Amino acid sequence: MEPVITRTLILLVLVTISTAAPLQDAAGEDGGISPGAPDRCAGVEFDAITPNEKGNTLFFKDDHVWNGFTGPAQLSSLHFKELNGPINAAFRMHNTENPDDHDHIYLFQDDKVYSYFNQTLEEGYPKQIQEDFPGVPTHLDAAVECPKGECMADSVLFFKGQDVHVYDIATKAVKTKTWSHLPSCTSAFRWLEHYYCFHGQNFTRFHPVSGEVTGAYPKDARHYFMTCPNFGHGGNRKPLKCSDVKLNAATTDDGGRTYFFAGPIYMRVDTHRDGFHAFPITRAWKEVNDGVDAVFSYNSKIYLIKGNQVYIYKADAHFTLIEGYPKTVKEELGIEGTVDAAFVCPNENIAHIIQGSSMRDVDLTATPRVISRNFPLPLSDIDASLCGDDGIRLFKGSQFYYYESPRILAMGRIAPVASDITSALMGCED
Repeated sequence: MEPVITRTLILLVLVTISTAAPLQDAAGEDGGISPGAPDRCAGVEFDAITPNEKGNTLFFKDDHVWNGFTGPAQLSSLHFKELNGPINAAFRMHNTENPDDHDHIYLFQDDKVYSYFNQTLEEGYPKQIQEDFPGVPTHLDAAVECPKGECMADSVLFFKGQDVHVYDIATKAVKTKTWSHLPSCTSAFRWLEHYYCFHGQNFTRFHPVSGEVTGAYPKDARHYFMTCPNFGHGGNRKPLKCSDVKLNAATTDDGGRTYFFAGPIYMRVDTHRDGFHAFPITRAWKEVNDGVDAVFSYNSKIYLIKGNQVYIYKADAHFTLIEGYPKTVKEELGIEGTVDAAFVCPNENIAHIIQGSSMRDVDLTATPRVISRNFPLPLSDIDASLCGDDGIRLFKGSQFYYYESPRILAMGRIAPVASDITSALMGCED
């Protein structure tokens, strides 16, 4: 598979971060600066950070709030009218099993908790924390949601001192851990599967299950989570234009997480409400360097193909390489030669392997695995492929070809009209 050019890699890393519109203030629609508002570019220790139901990130300090990564602070009481004074912690509920609670914003103040949706206080609130979250202490330092797949179950991490109280949303059970290696968090934030402990004007990234810190931390938040003069880690480069996109692979795992791969980086795209950002592949799949050729997901595992090697990872709270891997593609799939793209459709057991202008089917339930069927395709030089409930997309450069099913793809003799990759698909610039 042709490598992605350096310029594309540099730009894709800088794909647009979600930027919210300014909050309205009492004076009008433009979100003017509140008298006495703090300046986060001067260095602020935030009281709480959380995304709201629209995906905009709220930063709280004393009696003010910022909406998004740019713009001035506003009085929090203008938007959360029942609040009186600063809050201790906040998070956005992730509970898809309970739509009446999912995406609600929880704000904690001393021994009370407030539940908001669209800035409207839910009936019956505020409540004592113990009413809603039994076993969770009062006067918290920070809180952050942790969905199943990143934690073992849909959970909330509550921080107080060096203790982390892991609250299981379904069972209401609380397990307490002590993470003495982590700074005392005054706020915590989950963004695009990554977890951040904010302390002073700095932050430290940590693993939500183990608390492990990997990399050079702490880092100054002004370089990463806000737009400030003389700060920033991305220079002045513009976001990648959609016409310059070139993928290497794409997949959706059994947990519904959709990933695009290009060169040595990857991007999760099903969480687009909260923004787009690219990260090094080695951050999630430590053993895979310098990109991939093809990726597919099957049976709670993700298969990364690079050259003649296949790496299989267990897709639990974090990706773990299965013992004995990598193996050769021939040994694992019965395939020889370069793999251009691969996909497995939901609830199916067939890996569709694209090589040149051919698609080869491999039954993943068979032992040993061998090619069961071979189909000519009306296309060649495919870069990546993705199959979902809505059909199949074959990516070639900055365009993709849509097919309703593997059968229609296999039987087709004329390629359909190509569609352009757009900003809605991956956050590039149209």
